[in-house]
Amino acid sequence: MLSLIGLLAALGLLVMITMRGMNLFLATPLCALLVAVTSDLALLPPLAAEGQGNLIGFYMQGFSGFVSNWFFMFLLGSIFGKLMEDSGAATSLAMGVMRLIGPQRAALGVVLACAILTYGGVSVFVVAFAVYPTALVLFREADLPRRFIPGALAFGSITFTMTTAGSPEIQNWIPIQYLGTSPWAAWQASLITAAFMAVVGHFWLNWMLARAKARGERFDVREADPTEIRTDLPAIWRASLPPLAVIGLSLLLHGRFQTSALILALLGGSFAIWFACGRYFCRPSDALAHASTGALIAIGNTAAVVGFGAVAKAAPAFMSGVNLIVESGGGTIASAALAVTLISALAGSSSGGQAIALPLLAPAFLANGVNPDQLHRAVAIASGGLDSLPHNGYVVTTVRAICGETHRAAYGPIGILTVIVPCAGLVVCLALFALGL
Repeated sequence: MLSLIGLLAALGLLVMITMRGMNLFLATPLCALLVAVTSDLALLPPLAAEGQGNLIGFYMQGFSGFVSNWFFMFLLGSIFGKLMEDSGAATSLAMGVMRLIGPQRAALGVVLACAILTYGGVSVFVVAFAVYPTALVLFREADLPRRFIPGALAFGSITFTMTTAGSPEIQNWIPIQYLGTSPWAAWQASLITAAFMAVVGHFWLNWMLARAKARGERFDVREADPTEIRTDLPAIWRASLPPLAVIGLSLLLHGRFQTSALILALLGGSFAIWFACGRYFCRPSDALAHASTGALIAIGNTAAVVGFGAVAKAAPAFMSGVNLIVESGGGTIASAALAVTLISALAGSSSGGQAIALPLLAPAFLANGVNPDQLHRAVAIASGGLDSLPHNGYVVTTVRAICGETHRAAYGPIGILTVIVPCAGLVVCLALFALGL
């Protein structure tokens, strides 16, 4: 019981102090310490019994493991975004989008850009790096409050594209190894659900923006922003080549290299910027320097949250809670979806929630005759609901490291668009399954 109380208290404390803007390099070890003390985990390696783990070991395994797996994706994603910005390619694309759909639909342009990159195979962790420079220009020209940029980026990246049928994102691929399904599992219901989330989220985002503007909120220019819109911009066809290269290489190489394909895709996209827009660079050396620093901050923030998650998963109450959620489900698709939603919330990760839940859920539910395609789709969509609480690594990286916002200002729209809308989408998907689709 004490372990459960400590785990829930640590999770609540982490959410609260993250919202208040506390540095995650301080916040996550502090909350991990609370978990360790209440779960009787050794604090230091010399204090641990032989064969047992300890607070420092669990935290650093999670932290260093994430850095080891994702550092080059973060670095190359940051470089790609900064080169797009410095070459003027991001501005050129933004201007093209505004001419196509109108400046009043700037938020839609950001969402569509993220959706295309996400469905094209670019990891959700990297999409925000690539799109943010364009989003900044679009929101500035439309005079929209910039605190909504993280919400637009997140909505286009981690909702209707991340978990829909055919998506190359890991959240759509993890169930395959446990259920023997395909990435296109239950595609009919998935298509309707994705359309529902896209439409509802789009109108809700526009409604929030309209209310903010009615209250007098406008785009606030900051010292680090470009002082004026450049006129020496590359042609839009040149500016389009780098993102197209990233998408094309991701699709071409994903089957063979899996997530490593993203390294090659981003590297190819960066070279494409030099090839297509090289003569338009202003300060490429400064851009590379800022990109590397930004990547370190971004991956450090995310890894700190993963480190806390590693300690939380080592607490006895965590697996006891997971087993309780799974065993009390009743063997239906809805109960499996609820289990994955709650476990993803505890883990602070959609992929982490699936990886923990599916080894326990899949054998029992398949033995009960549950449709594996429907289970695949329900689990995938469910994992993208409560995972994006304030302490989620993607949320922290996007809000703080990429957009330079605070949780207090930016998380409201993110919570609505990436928690409420996907949860509503899950209900729609389950209803479609009940109707026999």
